[in-house]
Amino acid sequence: METDLSQARIGVAAKKKNAYLGKRILQHKQLYLMLLPCLVFFVIFSYIPMGGLILAFKNYQFNKGIIASPWVGLTYFKAFFSDYQSGKLIRNTLAISSIKVFLGLPFPILLALMFNEIRHRKFRGVMQSISYLPHFLSWVIVVGLMQRVLAPDTGLLNEAIRFFGGDGSTFFMMESKYFYSLMFGSHIWQSIGWDSIIYLAAMASINPELHEAAKMDGANKWHEIWHITLPGIRLTISILFILSLGSILQAGFDQIYLMRTPGNMELADILDTYIIRVGLQNGQYGYATAVGLMQSVIGLVLVVTANRASKKFFDESIW
Repeated sequence: METDLSQARIGVAAKKKNAYLGKRILQHKQLYLMLLPCLVFFVIFSYIPMGGLILAFKNYQFNKGIIASPWVGLTYFKAFFSDYQSGKLIRNTLAISSIKVFLGLPFPILLALMFNEIRHRKFRGVMQSISYLPHFLSWVIVVGLMQRVLAPDTGLLNEAIRFFGGDGSTFFMMESKYFYSLMFGSHIWQSIGWDSIIYLAAMASINPELHEAAKMDGANKWHEIWHITLPGIRLTISILFILSLGSILQAGFDQIYLMRTPGNMELADILDTYIIRVGLQNGQYGYATAVGLMQSVIGLVLVVTANRASKKFFDESIW
């Protein structure tokens, strides 16, 4: 009797919750309509393709299709970790991703802080537009510019080196000792302006009365930034950092693939380029899917772990 009563209560509560949700959707239908294209995009390009992950456990054969192809279990995962290249691929991917995630984190925050302190609206708008523009350039264009600027003998940088008495024949794109610097510099140049938008929006939501009160107490600009602005955007920083950990094993295929040369291949050969090589070029679709699935699972585990740690130690989390 008590069980039936509790189930009835749960049913009533669920109906009330659904009714409340329906009322909220009707009340804010314009916002939900704006959200609809985003949901459709993720369903088509993110959720439906997940069905193809079954390839990671099958020996795919064209004449049988995905469903009828024979199962192979964890064979592809074992094959990858027993491959002599796996250690180098994981090491290179982690090195590049860590540089982008950890070293690259402060740059958009610093740029947003600088934009936030500019009081001349037109000048700030011009500077923001200039910083956003590289985001809309494909990596084909960016790496093409790098090759022209860094070309031996005729490149702008080598011309400058020769002007000041240097040799001027260094092939920067070919030497591995310059790879990390060029990779990180080009990544920051392309992404810093666009990434600063979210931090600027978070700063705009800080109550201006806090700054006025701080000035009345004798605080200088540095004190305002350290004690008001940065704590005000701490949640935004935490969320973006946690989300960025999901791509820790995805170092950016477009950029790295285009920057690879025979001279830096030992550092530039990563999991993303390896997946394309064995999957599309060699036709090992199941094996490539298994490596990609491993990337995604590890990224998911890192995001969940970082979110729990943030909630435990800082009382801030995504969910």
